[in-house]
Formats: sequence, structure tokens, C-alpha cells
Amino acid sequence: MQEESQFIPINGNTLIQLGFKSGKWFKEAIAYANTHKLAGEALLTYLQTAGPTPVVEPHPSPIPFSINIRAESPAEEENVKQVLSTMNALMKTPTLVAGAIMPDACPTGGIGQIPVGGVAVAKNAIHPAMHSADICCSVMMTNFGNIDPKKVLDAAHNITHFGGGGRKDLFDLPGELLALFKQNAYLNNQKSISTAHSHLGTQGDGNHFLYVGKSRNTGHTILVTHHGSRGVGAQLYRVGMGLAESFRKVLSPNTLPKNAWIPFDTEEGKTYWEALQILRQWTKLNHSIIHDKTLQSLNKEAVDRFWNEHNFVFKDKDLFYHAKGATPLDDRFVPDSKDGLRLIPLNMSEPILVVKGTTTATNLGFAPHGAGRNMSRSQHQKSKAHQTIKEVFKEETKGLDVRFFSKEIDVSELPSAYKNAQSVQNQMKEFGLGEVIDEIMPYGCIMAGNWQKDPPWRKNKNK
Repeated sequence: MQEESQFIPINGNTLIQLGFKSGKWFKEAIAYANTHKLAGEALLTYLQTAGPTPVVEPHPSPIPFSINIRAESPAEEENVKQVLSTMNALMKTPTLVAGAIMPDACPTGGIGQIPVGGVAVAKNAIHPAMHSADICCSVMMTNFGNIDPKKVLDAAHNITHFGGGGRKDLFDLPGELLALFKQNAYLNNQKSISTAHSHLGTQGDGNHFLYVGKSRNTGHTILVTHHGSRGVGAQLYRVGMGLAESFRKVLSPNTLPKNAWIPFDTEEGKTYWEALQILRQWTKLNHSIIHDKTLQSLNKEAVDRFWNEHNFVFKDKDLFYHAKGATPLDDRFVPDSKDGLRLIPLNMSEPILVVKGTTTATNLGFAPHGAGRNMSRSQHQKSKAHQTIKEVFKEETKGLDVRFFSKEIDVSELPSAYKNAQSVQNQMKEFGLGEVIDEIMPYGCIMAGNWQKDPPWRKNKNK
């Protein structure tokens, strides 16, 4: 019978000879290995888990990505140049395996930050900056049947709220949803719960809108709302960025801070993912409240309704599709899909497109989310400086019932601030980004407007 080999205790030199770099972790690892008499493969396996996490370096060159955009003017040439520059930097992020840009792409933030109209696919990683603070920005439509669109717009105007103040806490947070907030470590705090309550029935500012039009196919009046998870989403985003940065410093310090990630296979990653799904429920509820209250005020029942996000993270096995302003065509990304239909708004004077589409190697299962911009808000305002605000408004909204909730016109949200809508549609067809099934022809819309200037609620308070 062969005699059992005698265990030989290890020391620091043993670990160095095995290829490990000396560090504070040596002392604890050596003590554990000697106590448990680890040797051979068992020792190596233990040391690989006990040692510091290996640093992950950015890719030396960008991971290839699909370019579903073509410049059609000098302004677009400069825009596309900037988009490609930031995507090339972004696609060096070590977690990314694929990416795409859409015809409505435009840069946001510095070089290396995901552009609007961008899709970035990461393996086992959630990048908060790639879904941004406007988590689950989305659109919902309700078919009101045969009714005067002005009646729908008037009724909705009395229910919705735009801007950064003057909220009245008119709606209750359902008990089931409140319970989900309390079960999640990142949402179970007074600030998140209070904001989730007070922001119900509100739509924010910027490019968010409430739009009323008529179906080209049926003539029915359609209400469409556009907003995200409001303040509660912005709060979770700040939590996510903090978590991602703490991981970046250890895992990949040479990765750009804006592209930091939360590993999904950690407790933090799974909890953050669950929080994102809860905010998806909250956002859908928020849309539904505005639509349902408008229906009730008109004593109507919905003929049809569906919705979709276009600013979110979508999971497929171990891949996380970050869509920063891109509409998911693939039903696997939209669990409550209605016949595969999606909404793509263009601008207030153009139809909202109802589309269907299939996944291809170049679209990754996505389409544009709108018309996008070729220039910043401030650049656009300067381009209109030769006209008064009222002149620009009258010229660009002729024949439409366009309202700004704050009663102050926001020139940067008028049609000329956006890309040519027909060009976006042409490129959708050219690059296989969905088929238009119907169009919701514009009657009118409501947006926040320049609410910082002198909003109605501030005037009322002063009185």
C-alpha cells in the first residue's frame, strides 16, 4: 500500500513561484491554505478565487458596430462624424460585444459616451450611463375611437402635468407596487417612495409630450404620451452610477468613468436589475393613469392600447442590450408586446409611426426612437435668433393645436430643431429598421415649454 505523501506548508515564495503578485492578501491566503492542507490543483483553485480580482483592460481597438445612418446634408455630416467618434471610443469598453447606431443618432456628453440612437450590447454587465437618468423613457398609445381630437386634448390637458414644480399628489401608489419598492434595497427609502407617489400623473420636461392625432388607417382619435420614470428613475440612476464606479476602480480603472458597469453576477447587479424592472412597472402605470383618467372624463372606453420603451436595458440570457434612444423591435425585449407593434414619434408636426419589424444582424433587434437632432438646443436657438419666438412658433405649428404647459414657448422643441422626418423614414427602409403599419396624423400636442421662466404654479403661489 502506497504511503500518503506528506503535506509541505507553503509560504510567500510558493505563491510568487506560482505566478501570483505579492500583496496584503498573501497572509490570509497562506494561513487558510496551510490550515486546510491545500496542495496541487486544490491550492491553485483556491488562490485564483482568494487573490485580487484581475484588472480588465479596455479593448485596444473598437469592437465592430453596425452603422444604420447616412449623412444627407453638411449639418448631418458633422453630426455623423461626432457620433462615429464617440461610438469608436465607447466600443473599447471591455464588457461590450456588439453595438449599433440608428438614423436618429446624435452625440450626448463627451467622447466615449453612448449617443442618442445608440445600442450597446454587454456581457453580464449593466452600464447605468448607457440607460441614463431618464430610465424607461417610453411611449404609450390609446385609441379613443370616433371622437373629436380637441375634446381629447382638452381633457388630457386638465389631467397631465409638465414641468419641475406644482405637483399635487393626486394619485395613490398601488399597494402591490409599494411592496415591491420596499423589497428592493435601492428603492426602499423615503425619498424614492415619496417621489414615486408625488410624480404619478406627471410627464416632466424636455422632449416629453402628450400628442393627439388620428389614425391614417381608421380615422380614430389616438392619444400618445411620452415620458420616463421621472424623479424616481433619476434617483436610482445616481445609485447605479455610484455602484458602477466602485466596481470600475477595482475591475477596470482604465475604463472611462461614464462606461463603468455593475457585474450582473453580483448581489448588487441582481438587485439593480430588479430595481429597473420595478421602475418599468411604475412608468407603465404612470402612462396608464393619464390615459385612463382622460377616458373616464370623456366617458369613453379604449378601443386599443400598447406601449414600448426606447431608453432602457433589455436582457437576453447573459447579454444586456443598452438602448439609449432606440426602439426594440424584437418581442423578446418587450414582454407585454401587443402584436409586435411599436411607436416611433418624429416631431410635433409629423405623424407618429406605428411599426413592426424583425431582428437582423445589423439592427440587433432595434429601430430609431424618433427624428433626433443635428445640433444642440442652444445652437438651434441661435439659428432662429433673426426671428421672434412667436414668429417661429406660428410658422412651424401652422394648422396644429400646440400648447406649452408653462405657457412659455420652447423653441428648441419646435419641428426645425429635429432631423428631417422623411429622411429618417427613408433610412429606416434602407437599413431594414421596421415597416410602417399605420401613421397617427397630428392634431396637436402639449409639452412643458420653458417652465423655468415663470410657470403658472409660481405665479399662483406669488398671488
